[in-house]
Amino acid sequence: MSREKSHLAGMDGMPTPDATCAYFFDIDGTLLEIGAAPSVVLIDQRMLHLLAGLLRSAGGAVVLISGRSIADIDALFSGVRFPAAGQHGAERRDAAGRLTLHPFPVERLDAARRAFRGVASRHAGLLFEDKGLSLALHYRQAPRLAPYAHRLVRSWQQTLGDAFCVQRGKRVVELKPAGKDKGIAVREFMAEAPFVGRTPIFLGDDVTDEQGFDMVNSMNGYSIKVGPGPTVARFRLRDVDAVHAWLECRVRAVAPPVRAAS
Repeated sequence: MSREKSHLAGMDGMPTPDATCAYFFDIDGTLLEIGAAPSVVLIDQRMLHLLAGLLRSAGGAVVLISGRSIADIDALFSGVRFPAAGQHGAERRDAAGRLTLHPFPVERLDAARRAFRGVASRHAGLLFEDKGLSLALHYRQAPRLAPYAHRLVRSWQQTLGDAFCVQRGKRVVELKPAGKDKGIAVREFMAEAPFVGRTPIFLGDDVTDEQGFDMVNSMNGYSIKVGPGPTVARFRLRDVDAVHAWLECRVRAVAPPVRAAS
């Protein structure tokens, strides 16, 4: 268990952001409350404004890093184009806008795709999400189906082999490419402009973020867990509202001073 820290924005020991920081934000459960389904989550316009301000102040070193696809991230954060890692790092768009897809035999997902879609149609409350490079079964509306969903995804991973792996999350289980995760995505960004040489700060709420925390810890950065639960993160914020308060404080800290009119 990591050290517990206050949920307040000015928590003791947190960094004072400046030009040496790079920011990595998970989305669902961190920047946004988790909805009944990924498609019904709504963006908070004030939070989007704060993120856009941070993107400008940090010289573009702000990444949205999610299990969502990059296309989904762009639709959700419409109007602001962030560097992004989608599908847990299986796809990545750098600060210059270059898109990289993790090479793997995506056509081998076709049979699992048909099976998952059929299963979801027969079980009320089980939601199938096809992200292109990965497949997810959400059981947030039917928690009783959690064991069944996990068994099904594990079975398909064993059938398809080591090119694929199982990714657990909050009320979701996914079949995804092996060899990429949020930690690897952080490492790839940190080797590029404008991230190279900066101190990474990673905020996330789920088990899918633990690889990111590990990577940031190895870089002497700041890993921040949102919400309860065991974690390797070194700091903690209570909930999404606390993240928004922290973000507002961070944006004020890094915003360039306003010059008086001459």
